[in-house]
Amino acid sequence: MIEEQAQIIRTEGEFAWVRTQRKSTCGQCAAQKGCGTNVFSKILGNKLVEFKAINKIDAAEGEQVILGLQESVLLKSAALMYVLPLVMMFVFALLATAVGQSMESDISQAWVSLFAVLGLLLGFLGARLFARAHQSDERFQPVILRRITLSEQYSINNLQKV
Repeated sequence: MIEEQAQIIRTEGEFAWVRTQRKSTCGQCAAQKGCGTNVFSKILGNKLVEFKAINKIDAAEGEQVILGLQESVLLKSAALMYVLPLVMMFVFALLATAVGQSMESDISQAWVSLFAVLGLLLGFLGARLFARAHQSDERFQPVILRRITLSEQYSINNLQKV
């Protein structure tokens, strides 16, 4: 399970809105000077991110908590968000080419490109619809696992100073 520290900003029934800081692991990598990801992380900075999490422990506003999310959910979601649009783009481009060949006409590259972009957009739409359909599914939601103890807070603060 992937864990992350967050602060509760408000509660709504069995859910809580939490705020966490987006982090980059680029400081740990030996290739950070020649890496494009490191450049983007410096440009984007460490912004605060707010989202909804399942609050099974009845944590209150202002508390520091640990969130958890299954690794498999993260991998499946990332695959869906990246792979589905690309597959749809290729399928629509191939479909446009096949239609052009079956009509024995020279389908222009503009039409193939247009169909590819249409497939890409439909792939993004499909991924978004899937995300909305599963937004209240507990398997796809971060869960508040526990409150942060004073010793954990001390350890986290010391790690951040290093």
